[in-house]
Amino acid sequence: MTRTVGGIEIPDPGVFVFDPKHTAVGAVARHMMVSKVRGIFKDVTGTITIAEDPLQSSVEVIIKAASIDTGVEDRDNHLRSPDFLDVEKYPELTFKSKRIVKHDGSDLVIAGDLTIRGVTKEIELPVEYHGVGTTPWGSEVVGFSASTELDREEFGMTWNAALETGGVLVGKKLKIEIEVEAIRQQ
Repeated sequence: MTRTVGGIEIPDPGVFVFDPKHTAVGAVARHMMVSKVRGIFKDVTGTITIAEDPLQSSVEVIIKAASIDTGVEDRDNHLRSPDFLDVEKYPELTFKSKRIVKHDGSDLVIAGDLTIRGVTKEIELPVEYHGVGTTPWGSEVVGFSASTELDREEFGMTWNAALETGGVLVGKKLKIEIEVEAIRQQ
């Protein structure tokens, strides 16, 4: 159920859904100007639609904001508060692709609308395609990695605290790291 396009083995057209056991969306932020804090969203769903023309393929992702987990309950609760994700008012973060901006072998750049806290911005997401395979149980899967950097203040997350020694408690930039394995549904 694969084909070769531009020397790359890709799946035949169809719909793939994110495998929650093999998908991770994480965020990394500077803390106190000297270290980094990592968090992972534990509830991520998504659909990848592989088109006949691979450059017309698309992806849609829904992340439950309240599923953020940094391993520290007080910090997670603060991240869920109106100071940051405001999960009561904005329960989901979403990404919906619009087009593939460029491609070079297994490297792609996907443009799409990212919505956080009700603010939608078009971003370009560099993506690496890892290939297609079949699990020992006969399911066809595809794998991708992506990472980008966002300015959290552009999405309304402006809370911070000044440090006596200079600088701020939380950096403006968020590094987003994504690993996806998706299973063919049709």
